[in-house]
Amino acid sequence: MQYSRILLKLSGESLAGEGNQGISDTVLHEYSKQVIDVLNLGCEVAIVIGGGNIFRGLSGTESGFDRLKGDQMGMLATVINSLALESALVRLGAKARVFTSIRMEPVGELYNRDRVLEAMGNKTVCILAGGTGNPFFTTDTAAALRAVEIGADVLLKGTRVDGVYTADPEKDPSATKFDKISFEDVISKRLKVMDSTAFTMCRDNNMPLVVFDMNKPGNLSKLIEGDAIGTLVSN
Repeated sequence: MQYSRILLKLSGESLAGEGNQGISDTVLHEYSKQVIDVLNLGCEVAIVIGGGNIFRGLSGTESGFDRLKGDQMGMLATVINSLALESALVRLGAKARVFTSIRMEPVGELYNRDRVLEAMGNKTVCILAGGTGNPFFTTDTAAALRAVEIGADVLLKGTRVDGVYTADPEKDPSATKFDKISFEDVISKRLKVMDSTAFTMCRDNNMPLVVFDMNKPGNLSKLIEGDAIGTLVSN
């Protein structure tokens, strides 16, 4: 097993499935099965989910929302997604627990690094909701921060694309995929992998990042076991 402790970042949009909004029961079920598979391999798992399928703070400002309020609404959207994933995991027989960056018991327990590590050690999937708890920070940044805090071996970014490309493969059919790339090359080539704050945090704290296709069943387990899935970004 290549990785024994991971931070998995999922986008809110991916939970919507074929629809662009809401939560797909099918996607929840498939993602939960993949997470349980790696748990059974002995891997400790923490998850950060975005909230874009429900509300995006930044785009909300275009509709007239104050940015601070918009980001707070986005944080709550991530909590809704986290509760949905927790329920799906429990339904399949796994132990799961939601920790929130802002106090909102009994919805979730206030995030505490030591309690998260204890729970992960007891084969509990820890879902870290609410972003960083601060406006103007994305869930990508929250994922990078939490990965560093919990001492994850790697930050895994599950997307609908199977890695990092020279251009957007959904728009440019000539785009080619990188199997491995350095943080510096991503910056110099101006490739869009994560927002700059999250990316800098990974680089400065030597946190490797793997971008991979989470929608292909079995990919998560293959990654954990050392298969060359997706694109590895490292120093």
